[in-house]
Amino acid sequence: MNKVNLAEKFSRFSDHWSPKIVGELNGQQVKLVKLLGAFVWHHHENEDELFLVVKGRLRMELRDRVVEIDPGEFLIVPCGVEHRPVAEEEVHVLLFEPASTLNTGNVHGERTVETLERI
Repeated sequence: MNKVNLAEKFSRFSDHWSPKIVGELNGQQVKLVKLLGAFVWHHHENEDELFLVVKGRLRMELRDRVVEIDPGEFLIVPCGVEHRPVAEEEVHVLLFEPASTLNTGNVHGERTVETLERI
């Protein structure tokens, strides 16, 4: 049982769109990820996702609207909702989601990360 310092964990990596596991509880994972640019449109059949912005500003594009998420704010994307995260500048995000969640959901491609690194 150790505390986690988010700034220290974010300093350990520089790659984008590749979540890192920093904790687990009750079948859920706490992940950190750095985002830059536009991700792929996707959805998750069975998992909700929580996006908590730690640094920067995240634009979450949904098919019917756009949600701007600032530091200290979070958005929960319910399962089945198609979405696309977009970061005009680098954004640091904490994700909280079931351990079964694949970063690209129903889409498989070059940005799919099958095995996550634990830091």
